[in-house]
Amino acid sequence: MIFNQHALKVPAAEPRPAEWTIAGTRLTLTVEGGLHLAEASTLVVADLHLEKASAFAARGQMLPPYDTAATLKRLAALIHRLRPARVIALGDSFHDRGAGARLAEGDRATLTALTALTEWIWIAGNHDPEPPNGLGGWATSELSIGSLTFRHEPRPGRAVGEVAGHLHPSARVVGRGRSVRRRCFAANGERLIMPAFGALAGGLNVLDRAFHPLFEGRAFHAFMLGVDVHPVAGQRLVGEERTA
Repeated sequence: MIFNQHALKVPAAEPRPAEWTIAGTRLTLTVEGGLHLAEASTLVVADLHLEKASAFAARGQMLPPYDTAATLKRLAALIHRLRPARVIALGDSFHDRGAGARLAEGDRATLTALTALTEWIWIAGNHDPEPPNGLGGWATSELSIGSLTFRHEPRPGRAVGEVAGHLHPSARVVGRGRSVRRRCFAANGERLIMPAFGALAGGLNVLDRAFHPLFEGRAFHAFMLGVDVHPVAGQRLVGEERTA
């Protein structure tokens, strides 16, 4: 008997996001690292760090100069899939004040086309207190929508309804002899810290002391990014391995 290989192929399953509620607002956490507020038709992304590679190259550390194109390609695909009426870029969208001037012509065209599709809001970050001129959108230090407040840098202590970036959270689990480390959302029922969206943005383990003022004494979950979004209770996470 001869089998038709094409007939036997099983269609790939759609990546599964995660659902979570912050301060009474239902959110969708996407596998790309975006946050979708369906009822407000809003997409939130954090820490794009566009032109990070060119910033490092100027200091003599040569990195492949494709981070901006890769980041914008993923962002464009997410926007076209979700079709939000509003996009919030949650700070550190650009790696430094000169990043706008270093954008390649094609990347600049892609970015301006994206900002023209929706209401686009640049939240000020520590790397980019003001967005470059001529790229569309409008800028502010923070923004509130319903019960949520969007800002770049999280505030210590309780901050009910806060959605922030800045810390580039990642999480690590160990099991069956394997260690897995992924970018993640970090959240409890009151606040959420977003993963960095940028292709070259690193990650800080959510058990690092930088997160202690945000979640100390309160249970939280890490939503690890992979083929799907995997919620992992904070007590199951492990810190980074120490090397001599």
